[in-house]
Amino acid sequence: MYAIVDIAGQQFKVEKGQEVFVHRLEGEIGTGIEFDKVLLLDNKGKINIGTPVVEGAKVNAKIVSHLKADKIIVFKKKRRKGYQKSNGHRQYLSKIKIESITV
Repeated sequence: MYAIVDIAGQQFKVEKGQEVFVHRLEGEIGTGIEFDKVLLLDNKGKINIGTPVVEGAKVNAKIVSHLKADKIIVFKKKRRKGYQKSNGHRQYLSKIKIESITV
């Protein structure tokens, strides 16, 4: 059984027991979260497609940790103009573990 879920503005294909990195979520480590924006649900070959969401379907997850991703370097340059600009950032992420998918 798997589901396609909208989590923090992004769509993820999740299964029970899977760990997923998502944009930083509000909540303490170890707390449970419930996602009800299930867009598609596959239950042993039987597929439910939502319009826009599947009614009554929920995905329960637990926050495992909060962390920062690897650094992204943004480098801008205009040749022959003497312009160079280097910038970078690290994205804040949350690691969640999918506990159950209910219909």
